[in-house]
Amino acid sequence: MAKDGNQLAARVAAINKVYEDEKNFFGVTRRHFPSRSACIGLVQDIRKLLFPGYFDNESAAGESTDYLTSERILHIERVLQEQVKNALIFGDGTLDPEVADRKAAGIAGQFLDQLPDVLELLLTDIQALYDGDPAAGSLEEVLVSYPGMYAIFVYRIAHVLYQLNVPLIPRLMSEHAHSKTGIDINPGANIGRYFFIDHGTGVVIGETTDIGDHVKLYQGVTLGALSTRKGQALSGVKRHPTLGNYVTVYSNASILGGETVIGDGAVISGSAFVCESVPKNARVKLNQETVIHRPDEPEPKWFYVI
Repeated sequence: MAKDGNQLAARVAAINKVYEDEKNFFGVTRRHFPSRSACIGLVQDIRKLLFPGYFDNESAAGESTDYLTSERILHIERVLQEQVKNALIFGDGTLDPEVADRKAAGIAGQFLDQLPDVLELLLTDIQALYDGDPAAGSLEEVLVSYPGMYAIFVYRIAHVLYQLNVPLIPRLMSEHAHSKTGIDINPGANIGRYFFIDHGTGVVIGETTDIGDHVKLYQGVTLGALSTRKGQALSGVKRHPTLGNYVTVYSNASILGGETVIGDGAVISGSAFVCESVPKNARVKLNQETVIHRPDEPEPKWFYVI
């Protein structure tokens, strides 16, 4: 036992040594860290608040009493304030805890005030997925079972917190959705109304992406950067593409670069690789013989890509 005790003590000492090295690497203040499980719990609680009855058994589908709504709002506010406080101290180790708590209370209030607008956006997204998928049996089916809808929902929530300059929490939420759905939407992306993701697995949308209204993306689409070799020097720089309104991007296409703009009504074919701007109503496709364009539209300019 003595030998085992010495081995244990040596192992503890070795781990403690790494702990000290870790403090130097991350910084002691980084120990103030929002809870990942609490942030994921907030996502679920907000979904219950916005869509009462569809994700629990506390009320009939689509109905909620004022009392239940009030209790949910108060719970979300309380948990969010605590997690935002931790995130603010994580982001700025010099911040006084009382000051952080006051700032967190203000942020939580602003977030809750924006939820009605978020809900209106989500209703347009549900409609877009239903209208765009003949296999959808109902709006409710889209809400409760479509992975694309869940990823969009989490994005809409996380994006509000991102715009409120909350550190880390938006990314914790979006990575939770990524792990659940295979759809990676950075919370910094700007996405318009009636957003459609079908199937969804492998979709990647980068932080500085701008997407207009009525845009459709299919599985495997990447809206990414041309190169990130400069690393942190690119932070805050526009490095992901801009998609106009009514753009459709088919499966496994890649659109890259901060200067790349896809015009309104353009269609990007499957497996296309696009790193230059495309004009309005253009069709980008692989090099094929057949040329098809929509009736009642001017002959589009074709871009043949590898």
